[in-house]
Amino acid sequence: MDLNPQILLDIIKTPMPFGQHKNRMISDLPVHYLEWFQRQGFPTGKLGMLMQTVYEIKINGLQSIIDELKKRYK
Repeated sequence: MDLNPQILLDIIKTPMPFGQHKNRMISDLPVHYLEWFQRQGFPTGKLGMLMQTVYEIKINGLQSIIDELKKRYK
Protein backbone atom coordinates (compact mmCIF):
# COMPACT_ATOMS: atom_id res chain seq x y z
CA MET A 1 0.00 0.00 0.00
CA ASP A 2 1.59 3.29 -1.14
CA LEU A 3 0.29 6.04 1.14
CA ASN A 4 0.34 9.76 0.56
CA PRO A 5 1.48 11.47 3.80
CA GLN A 6 -1.49 13.86 3.63
CA ILE A 7 -3.90 10.92 3.69
CA LEU A 8 -2.28 9.69 6.88
CA LEU A 9 -2.69 13.12 8.47
CA ASP A 10 -6.28 13.33 7.28
CA ILE A 11 -7.24 10.04 8.96
CA ILE A 12 -6.23 11.40 12.37
CA LYS A 13 -7.74 14.87 11.84
CA THR A 14 -11.03 14.12 10.04
CA PRO A 15 -14.15 13.45 12.11
CA MET A 16 -16.80 10.97 11.03
CA PRO A 17 -19.63 13.17 9.70
CA PHE A 18 -22.58 10.84 10.39
CA GLY A 19 -23.84 7.70 12.11
CA GLN A 20 -23.32 6.22 15.53
CA HIS A 21 -19.68 7.38 15.57
CA LYS A 22 -20.39 10.93 14.40
CA ASN A 23 -17.59 13.36 15.38
CA ARG A 24 -15.18 10.53 16.23
CA MET A 25 -11.91 10.75 14.31
CA ILE A 26 -11.75 8.39 11.32
CA SER A 27 -8.60 6.82 12.81
CA ASP A 28 -10.55 5.93 15.97
CA LEU A 29 -13.41 4.09 14.30
CA PRO A 30 -13.73 0.53 15.62
CA VAL A 31 -12.81 -2.35 13.34
CA HIS A 32 -16.30 -3.89 13.52
CA TYR A 33 -17.77 -0.63 12.17
CA LEU A 34 -15.23 -0.54 9.33
CA GLU A 35 -15.90 -4.22 8.60
CA TRP A 36 -19.59 -3.42 8.21
CA PHE A 37 -18.74 -0.73 5.65
CA GLN A 38 -16.39 -3.16 3.91
CA ARG A 39 -19.34 -5.53 3.42
CA GLN A 40 -21.93 -2.83 2.60
CA GLY A 41 -19.68 -0.48 0.65
CA PHE A 42 -17.66 2.47 1.84
CA PRO A 43 -19.01 5.94 1.12
CA THR A 44 -17.87 7.49 -2.13
CA GLY A 45 -15.23 10.19 -2.29
CA LYS A 46 -12.56 11.17 0.17
CA LEU A 47 -14.45 9.95 3.25
CA GLY A 48 -14.71 6.42 1.88
CA MET A 49 -11.06 6.43 0.87
CA LEU A 50 -10.01 7.53 4.37
CA MET A 51 -12.22 4.90 6.00
CA GLN A 52 -10.91 2.19 3.70
CA THR A 53 -7.32 3.23 4.47
CA VAL A 54 -7.95 2.95 8.22
CA TYR A 55 -9.64 -0.42 7.66
CA GLU A 56 -6.59 -1.74 5.80
CA ILE A 57 -4.21 -0.39 8.42
CA LYS A 58 -6.16 -1.97 11.27
CA ILE A 59 -6.83 -5.39 9.75
CA ASN A 60 -3.19 -5.73 8.75
CA GLY A 61 -1.98 -5.18 12.31
CA LEU A 62 -0.50 -1.75 11.61
CA GLN A 63 -2.27 0.19 14.37
CA SER A 64 1.18 1.45 15.42
CA ILE A 65 1.16 3.73 12.34
CA ILE A 66 -1.94 5.49 13.64
CA ASP A 67 -0.60 5.60 17.20
CA GLU A 68 2.67 7.19 16.05
CA LEU A 69 0.84 9.77 13.93
CA LYS A 70 -1.31 10.76 16.89
CA LYS A 71 1.80 11.24 19.06
CA ARG A 72 3.48 13.42 16.46
CA TYR A 73 0.59 15.54 15.21
CA LYS A 74 -1.88 16.05 18.03
